[in-house]
Amino acid sequence: MMSDQSDSMDASTPDSQSQSGDDVFGASNGQETAPANVAMECVNNSECANNADCGAPPSLVDGTDGVQETPHFAKERRRRLSGWMPRSKDLQESTTKSGYGWTKTKCSSCANKSSCPHVLRAPTVIAMVGLPARGKTYISKKLTRYLNWIGVTTKVFNVGEYRRAKTDKYRNHEFFKPENKEAQELRSQVAMLAMEDAAKYLEEGGGEVAVVDATNTTRSRRAILVKMFTVDRNFKLFFVESVCDEPSIIEANILEVKVCSPDYLGMDKNTALEDFLKRIEHYKQEYEALDYRFDKDISFIQIFNQGERFIVNRLAGHLQSRVVYYLMNIHVLPRTIYLTRHGESVMNLQGRIGGNSELSDHGHRYAEELGRFVQNENIPNLKVWTSELVRTIQTGRFIDAPKEHWKALNEIDAGICEGMTYEEIQETYPQDFADRDQDKYHYRYPSGESYQDLVARLEPVILELERQENVMVICHQAVLRCLLAYFQDKSADNLPYLKVPLHTVIKLTPVAYGCRVEFVALDIPAVNTHRDRPVNVTRSRSTCEALETVPNHE
Repeated sequence: MMSDQSDSMDASTPDSQSQSGDDVFGASNGQETAPANVAMECVNNSECANNADCGAPPSLVDGTDGVQETPHFAKERRRRLSGWMPRSKDLQESTTKSGYGWTKTKCSSCANKSSCPHVLRAPTVIAMVGLPARGKTYISKKLTRYLNWIGVTTKVFNVGEYRRAKTDKYRNHEFFKPENKEAQELRSQVAMLAMEDAAKYLEEGGGEVAVVDATNTTRSRRAILVKMFTVDRNFKLFFVESVCDEPSIIEANILEVKVCSPDYLGMDKNTALEDFLKRIEHYKQEYEALDYRFDKDISFIQIFNQGERFIVNRLAGHLQSRVVYYLMNIHVLPRTIYLTRHGESVMNLQGRIGGNSELSDHGHRYAEELGRFVQNENIPNLKVWTSELVRTIQTGRFIDAPKEHWKALNEIDAGICEGMTYEEIQETYPQDFADRDQDKYHYRYPSGESYQDLVARLEPVILELERQENVMVICHQAVLRCLLAYFQDKSADNLPYLKVPLHTVIKLTPVAYGCRVEFVALDIPAVNTHRDRPVNVTRSRSTCEALETVPNHE
């Protein structure tokens, strides 16, 4: 169920108007590109060509035209070809801003070199709006998980948590009465603290999006947000309001989440429910919903009764459009998602990556066992999605349910390394093998894909999964890692090393603020295909060091 943990951020301030502008987040991986009329080019090409630390675009210096590459520069070239951008820890804030309102940063390794191009960022604040128990925290956490997964660095700032950290004075609903001036002052203080931390996160912490999870139920409170973020700092600001007038939904939200919050620790469930309903009534006294007549100059979306209908106003750029599309696809119906790899394949036995081989004998046995597992689960209205490769189609053939074959679910393209063993890759391409171990998420196989590319490819799959009820996805190791990372909120560093063994069903059940994950191993033997990151990832390592974590195979 959708629910929230936010507190009021209501206070008085003169109204302010938001500033509009175009967002420049790239469509494929959430990174930003310069506006068309802003040239991002090297100031001094001759200097840059001999400078291994410079972050110039690969189109300017690509290791060709007789320029000798250093190992460092070769790595940077490959990263940039894969769409890689500097991580937050590699960036430091510049004291200047561009004429377009973007915050300029430089990579720390060459901050004093004029040949290093600027990295342009357009920080965005997403501010929740709505009465308590309308699902604001659910939306905040889910949206943050999605944005981080696609590569947009995002963090939630929950005002309720700030209030509980500041004081333990909450005793009952009277704390939220408008006439309780002492409590009002305290709530305003913690609200401002959360907003200031959000601004600091965007200005100094390497963040790209900050989600302010609070009620923000009055126009005066929203005017403070507009002034602090758009007027004073030139950030983008987007409001997301959750409106719900269905009593059964509200009561279910309270019972599922609110009565278990720290505010009601040790309190009887019915007493907590009654108290929280009174708290909502206090908020209603001052509640001013977003309204085009009064708020036509700000960007917002209103979500009614958990997705029955939507109102969208004044979108400012690609990121906000992407957020709206995501929010219009999620739902909170009870459902279960099943993820599994194909059965063991012939190439798995040989230790070869990629390819389009058939199942091994054990793989065929797993397909049969998977069919029995699904039958015993008795899953209503189940749909089965597979990739277009033979081994996933064979794995799903005993499941009695409608099937769809997705090209987007095909295994990561290993390019020139397709069909090779790790030993053969080390022997033939030792430098690439080391480079991939250094940065497995961003490394792109020559003529192939990176994990970052794979996440971009799988985004439509995730959005469609959010729209569905019960689905079983039969896919591949790298693909399953990406899907699981989305549901478990795993970082890009951890994603390529998630363990997803063969002949195991991963059962995902959405809960209030996350997802319950169960690994169900079916009793069919299979080889191990998981390779951990070796200790030594340098190009100078020995063959033994490079292959120390390669699993056994034929």
